[in-house]
Amino acid sequence: MTKSDFYYDLPEELIAQTPIEPRNHSRMLKVDRTTGAVEHRHFYDLCNYLKEGDLLVMNDSRVLPARLFGIKDGTGAVVEFLLLEQKGDKLWEILVRPGKKAKPGAKFTFGEGLLRAEIIETIEGGNRLAKFECEGNFFAALDQVGQMPLPPYITEKLENKERYQTVYSRELGSAAAPTAGLHFTEEMLADLKNRGINLAYVTLHVGLGTFRPVKEENVLDHKMHSEHFSVPEETAELINRTKAAGGRVIAVGTTSCRTLESVAARYGCVRECEGYTDIFIYPGFEFKVLDGLITNFHLPESTLIMLVSAFMGYENTMNAYKKAVEERYRFFSFGDAMLII
Repeated sequence: MTKSDFYYDLPEELIAQTPIEPRNHSRMLKVDRTTGAVEHRHFYDLCNYLKEGDLLVMNDSRVLPARLFGIKDGTGAVVEFLLLEQKGDKLWEILVRPGKKAKPGAKFTFGEGLLRAEIIETIEGGNRLAKFECEGNFFAALDQVGQMPLPPYITEKLENKERYQTVYSRELGSAAAPTAGLHFTEEMLADLKNRGINLAYVTLHVGLGTFRPVKEENVLDHKMHSEHFSVPEETAELINRTKAAGGRVIAVGTTSCRTLESVAARYGCVRECEGYTDIFIYPGFEFKVLDGLITNFHLPESTLIMLVSAFMGYENTMNAYKKAVEERYRFFSFGDAMLII
């Protein structure tokens, strides 16, 4: 299995630059997991494919405004920080551009002094550890100074920060949005509940490794990034009750999928827990939890299209993507959705 097996040709104009309004008016390609048959719908049609007793599992992680532009003390050089993971009180692993400006001991100022930082050390891979200082709450200061860390393929400015958050986001910590959830509105969630479709939440803080390309031609040589997750007791119980009653567990997004399948692989069942996962799901993987998946369209040769191929089969996946290109669906983070059941 090679990375080039997962290549498809995508015209650049199909990469969505701005979100659709309202959220649930994006298009939705419904794919039969068994036969590969496709239907062209809109996201607001989702309820027509769900049944009473089904369970949607969503990632409630909230994106940090993790991109900071600041000034190096003493020289006035402009730098860009990208916050990756919190390592302690106001201590963060960061990516810095240009890196040569950020040697240990270098100090920086952001937002005219609202935030200050000192580089503590250079760590594996060239990232840095930075210690921040501010008056009052760090996250409040970050919200004032920081920008949303949009993926590199989005070049247009995002006017409303909340459009890169799901309406149910609450646990701050992601460096990128769990984008399959961007299609839901508050009204749609209420309607689903009224129809007897249950909702449950996990947390997986999405790292920038999510965008890291697969460089090795042999897929099995690729090393996945590690991300922190947690599954609350209430969610574990809902999943187990749903399964016992013959309902379907449908993951909203590859992050929710990776969380559930990581826990099941580790413990043999879904239970309350937290930890780190670097699970790599590719064709041949045996799913223990998922009965359905809601997801966006992913980059060619990415680990995410490999995960989708594992769930609904390689031929079905590549055929669905071919049809999505032909029908001019919108791709990637602000793009359209797939429902696979």
